[in-house]
Amino acid sequence: MFDRPQSSVASDTGPDQIAVAESVERLCRLYDDRLDQAGQALSPRDLQELNALAAVYDLDIQRPAQDVWRDLRAVLVRQAPVAGERATSPEGQALTLLVVEDDPDAAASLTELLGEAGHNVIGPFHSAAAAEAAAALHDIDAALLDINLSDQMTGVDLARTLRDRWAVRVIFTSGDVAAAARHADLAEALLLKPYNGAQILEVVDRLAAKA
Repeated sequence: MFDRPQSSVASDTGPDQIAVAESVERLCRLYDDRLDQAGQALSPRDLQELNALAAVYDLDIQRPAQDVWRDLRAVLVRQAPVAGERATSPEGQALTLLVVEDDPDAAASLTELLGEAGHNVIGPFHSAAAAEAAAALHDIDAALLDINLSDQMTGVDLARTLRDRWAVRVIFTSGDVAAAARHADLAEALLLKPYNGAQILEVVDRLAAKA
């Protein structure tokens, strides 16, 4: 289901990724400064650009600019690599990863991709309750977590439990950008569906570099 990145890809963050990170940082500085006071109004041009960016991620723009920017900022920051940060750890560190995905095909593909990359995969689980039990039994570095689980316990509930009880770092995988943005404080990274294998491994490698 996911494409495999070429083995010749360099371990350092490439020029394109650095450019993306620097662009996101500049955008954050710009709008953080212009919306640093509650009720501060943007110019018509700045508001138009903000709404255009938010519309790309299907975020509700019929709200105050501060609310739109808050959600958009959360999505952008968790998608972009930090400028100058290595994409992989020097040792190519393997992680123990919990996979929680509601879609069976996506779950199987994630498990195969991460296993082939040398990571230890726990799961996949479709139930938040089962994933929570697994987290209690294993020393888990990070969880790839579908934010929209068809279970009594939601992906948001599970993310909060993983973080607060076991200090597990969370990567949200989601097609629901608005939900991911609302709960961005629970996650260290965000993978928007449809994602590909290269994007998955790049995010996991960034977490490995911080381990």
